[in-house]
Amino acid sequence: MFNLFILILERVGLIIILAYLLMNVHYFRDRLGERQRLSTKLQLIVVFGIFAVISNYTGVEISRDQIISDQVLMKLSEGASLANTRVLTIGVAGLIGGPMVGTSVGVISGIIRFFQGGEEAYIYVISSILIGLISGLYGARTMHKNAYPTIKEGFMIGAVTEGVQMLSILLLSQDFQAAWDLVTFIAYPMILVNSMGTGIFLSIIGSTLRQVEQTRAVQTHDVLQLANATMPYFRSGMNEASCTEAAKIIQQLIKVSAVSITNTERILAYVGAASDHHIASNEILTELSKEVLRTGEIREVHSHDEIGCHHPGCPLEAALVIPLKAQGKTVGTLKLYFTDATKLTFVERQLAEGLGNIFSSQIELGEIELQSKLLQDAEIKSLQAQVNPHFFFNAINTVSALIRVDSEKARRLLIQLSNFFRANLQGARTNLIPLMKELTQVEAYRSLEQARFPDRYQVEISVEDGLEEVLVPPFLIQILLENAFRHAFGSRKTDNRVWIDVKGSPDGVFISVRDNGEGIDSERLEKLGKETLPSLEGTGSALENLNKRLISLFGEAAKLHFVSSPTGTTVYCTVPYQEREG
Repeated sequence: MFNLFILILERVGLIIILAYLLMNVHYFRDRLGERQRLSTKLQLIVVFGIFAVISNYTGVEISRDQIISDQVLMKLSEGASLANTRVLTIGVAGLIGGPMVGTSVGVISGIIRFFQGGEEAYIYVISSILIGLISGLYGARTMHKNAYPTIKEGFMIGAVTEGVQMLSILLLSQDFQAAWDLVTFIAYPMILVNSMGTGIFLSIIGSTLRQVEQTRAVQTHDVLQLANATMPYFRSGMNEASCTEAAKIIQQLIKVSAVSITNTERILAYVGAASDHHIASNEILTELSKEVLRTGEIREVHSHDEIGCHHPGCPLEAALVIPLKAQGKTVGTLKLYFTDATKLTFVERQLAEGLGNIFSSQIELGEIELQSKLLQDAEIKSLQAQVNPHFFFNAINTVSALIRVDSEKARRLLIQLSNFFRANLQGARTNLIPLMKELTQVEAYRSLEQARFPDRYQVEISVEDGLEEVLVPPFLIQILLENAFRHAFGSRKTDNRVWIDVKGSPDGVFISVRDNGEGIDSERLEKLGKETLPSLEGTGSALENLNKRLISLFGEAAKLHFVSSPTGTTVYCTVPYQEREG
């Protein structure tokens, strides 16, 4: 029995090594994050089907309580049985992929085992399918959360499924005494080793995915820190002074050998190694940079020749060149250089791509703000272009705090912050947007605020069907919601509710934002929307500017109306029907 234990343990070791190698394949890790998709399940069936074939063919042949062979077994002797890791591979397949994957792998494994022959091979077809179904049903409990059974649960399911195997042998065999002799010989080592193997397999999956999440969390923190530090410089425009300061910060925080920033014609800043011949103010000389400017695609090179610098003794050995874009056009490049080519890894590329997107947004925002100052309707455009810096930094701090605690929630909030930021950029280019885009902005703002103040606010949104494409001024609903959050509830921490209603009326689209706050005193109520009212929470100009914008676009009939009492406040307006063409 001890010899059998050692031999089966060796087989489990083979499966564990394969699992470790598989988890280091980036493609397979990504697929595990989409386990509920049919295409992913089919791929898991193929992968674990291969594991099941290996498990069957590397088993240990047994006859009359004796080990006959531990070589690769394509065909068993008459009357022989097989001890292997088949239950392990089927069980893990079910725990990871659910009933469909577990049962399918069970069928594959059972058929292979049947054609290997031996004593009453049909039993193992039946038991394999049962094991796949049982483990799959258990695994389905955690699939909807995109989680996995714990290591402890893996040990338990491994023991249970191997127990099902032993029970099947006893119940389905035509010779009970022979079956009993076989079970007593293989049960203990098989149950122990396969339960250990299942737990270890799950631990490899869990630890690998946690490591990936930790890496992403660190990357996210670095990107946020860089975005915060470089924002003033990129927003002030692409000039030598601002780009030099931004390049210094980038090199310091992400520890690359050198950083360069260009526009479409010349080098605006260069900091770091090889600065004796890579000089700011020079024209762009390398074909690498010219190609990125021409194609708008990121380039990664790992040799001095590919960089294209012909200066003798240049220490640069690898580079990442990221396009910087504004309003869909490439306006420059960000170049990260490495004196050691091995330092340029997949992690650095992912980080650089994220930075390029954020810097592009900052540059675009800076250009929009500059353009808006030149417009005759600067007062209205400034409302469209503004991004509240306090809100932005508070959101960054909230995400930073969540990174170490709940990286998935932090990722979702970053997406919402990106949506909010993008909507601010788009709102500066137009006076009207579809209602569905405005509601997306509202949802992004609500998510970010509720992350900062959990359980403080409850928002209910009701939109009449068919109004999604109606055009409304950007930030109309979001500003009213923000105003309710800031001013309606005082210091009250709970039971703060806001209702947003959008419905059709004979005169246009009726939009109202109602709260159950403390109300507004009559003197202040008379002035709302007509003049700036200073407050502790801001400049007090938002409602005034919004009201002016509505009147400018649609006339007096579209102005804001305010109704207030000690039980709450309602702000409403009616926007004429307009839909975008095409």
